[in-house]
Amino acid sequence: MRALGVVAGLLASLIAVPAAEAQETNIAAKPYMGWSSWSLQATNYPGVNPDGPASWLNEKNVLQQADVLAARFKKHGYNHINVDAGWLGSFDEYGRPVADAKKFPRGMKWLGDYVHGKGLKYGSYLAVGLDLKAYNDGKTPIYNAPGCTTKDIVYPDLRKTNGWEMAYKMNFDNPCSQKYIDSIAQVIAGYGVDFLKLDGVGPGSFKGGERFDNTSDVKAWNIALKRTGRPIEFLISWALSHRQADVWKANTNGWRVDTDVECYCPTLVTWSNSVKQRWNDVVQWIDDAGPGRWNNLDSLNVGNGEMDGITEEERRSYMTLWAISNSPLYLGDDLTKIDDFGYKLLTNDEVIGLNQAGIPARPVDQFSDQQVWYARNADGSFTVALFNLGSRPATVTADFAQLGINGTAKVRDVWERRDIGQAKGSFSADLPVHGTKLLKITPRAAVSPTVVQGTGATPTSVSLKWQGKSGVRYDVYAGNKKVATTTSTNVTVAGLTPATSYEFTVVQNGNRSKPVSFVTPKESVAYEAEKGSLGGGATAYGCECSAGQKVGFIGGSGVLTMPTVNVPREGTYLVELSYVDATSGRTGIVTVNGTSFKLPVAGANDDNWSLPQKVTVPIYLLAGNNTIRFGNPDDSVFDVDSIRI
Repeated sequence: MRALGVVAGLLASLIAVPAAEAQETNIAAKPYMGWSSWSLQATNYPGVNPDGPASWLNEKNVLQQADVLAARFKKHGYNHINVDAGWLGSFDEYGRPVADAKKFPRGMKWLGDYVHGKGLKYGSYLAVGLDLKAYNDGKTPIYNAPGCTTKDIVYPDLRKTNGWEMAYKMNFDNPCSQKYIDSIAQVIAGYGVDFLKLDGVGPGSFKGGERFDNTSDVKAWNIALKRTGRPIEFLISWALSHRQADVWKANTNGWRVDTDVECYCPTLVTWSNSVKQRWNDVVQWIDDAGPGRWNNLDSLNVGNGEMDGITEEERRSYMTLWAISNSPLYLGDDLTKIDDFGYKLLTNDEVIGLNQAGIPARPVDQFSDQQVWYARNADGSFTVALFNLGSRPATVTADFAQLGINGTAKVRDVWERRDIGQAKGSFSADLPVHGTKLLKITPRAAVSPTVVQGTGATPTSVSLKWQGKSGVRYDVYAGNKKVATTTSTNVTVAGLTPATSYEFTVVQNGNRSKPVSFVTPKESVAYEAEKGSLGGGATAYGCECSAGQKVGFIGGSGVLTMPTVNVPREGTYLVELSYVDATSGRTGIVTVNGTSFKLPVAGANDDNWSLPQKVTVPIYLLAGNNTIRFGNPDDSVFDVDSIRI
């Protein structure tokens, strides 16, 4: 009876929402910039953590970083000091966090006041769920919630949650749980916190299923932070599942798209672990970013080459991707040891301006290590980044027609802060291993629809999409015949003939896109992976797939050769790949009749290795029989369910 009375009373108290909750704020209008402690805590670099893992974190060291940030970096926009995991020492009589007095002898509010006194913002960290130590056999009372204890806010079986399974999963069907989160939010607001990172959130953090579904926690934290009356930017971490993107967008200001960037080795990062993976993993999130919510690529460790563990070219490419993706720019280096090259990188105001403009770039394609990323800016210019992600020097070319740039264009090197001159048709750069060229390209003439792509096909239709402005008129042509008109940036062209090649062009105000050609299939045919040839350890498994099976353990020696694919005529077909990938994303090498290309796919990040996803891939096929093989000698590949022509 006591529990029922508590629930009824708390439900009534939760109905009324303070006016502050309904007020619009300007939180995260732009990606935040600053410094965070975790990279230094995570490294094995000699002398950084002398007293064991993560021992770097203490009041003295944080104050030192705040002083340098304020003196050298604040004028360029870096204004956050974020204290990551390790500040919490214990819990008070209400299960609320208490700072480690040995590390922070003057407490977190004193630290917040110091940071604010420098004209900076103050960030903090907590892990999702009820900490095991705060539970106290269910006897801990909840602050400002008479009758509620920690026994009321968890499940009877004490199931664990978060990315490390180091907390009890909270039951938000009981209003006591919201009151508990409210009480913690009030504590950190009292510290003067301007930013909160909630870590270990699922689905994500390499976890999935009901026990690791923390969507209710995230919603509760959103409510609690607003109830404090203090504007607090809210980030969730790490490697969040895109399947719940709508929840993350509605309740947070950003999300980590990937695992930690740190290598947990004698440097802060390495290129392979795990900087390079961000070029693949951010792609599925690009359209989710915007004012109030940003894709977070994790710490930026480019300020000191010796500690960072990467080359100068890699440092520049690293920051270029972060900048053009509009990721928050928060430094992980020891700011007292920034080298000259690092300082120039971090304080290039033109590069920072691209980041703060809030228009995320996207790749033209990712079929090779030589990639072109672009964004159409508000002033009519283009941000274009050329990347050589390969292991040998290479030439990378931006095709102006593909980008929708007509005639000549003015080209500026953003990193070098100098105008290169005029270019027409294309721009190429010879890039070193893992190198980049960051450009601002300003067309002299009107711009055409950008990067027209096929997204699907049936025997009588082809679906297209492109980059441009919604609400304006686009005419779509197949050859010289107008076949559709739309005011959106996608269309399905119907009434086509099976087994026929079509050249499509999208026209806006007389400006024509670069044509793309696709062949409609004679009939829609699915090819099941398990019916193919499996070699080197590739194995068929059950799943919630088209025929109840998929093929996994592809990669290394594992190879899948699909059943012979037969088409009536030569050309590019839009092939639907059904695959399973519960990581942040894997890359396959697809070999078609002896010619190979790279295929990175979007991962689900939810540990569900049964539920497939789909992606459309343009593949050039010959008339008659074709051989399609999936593998990757250097890495694991996504599981393959089927392909459909």
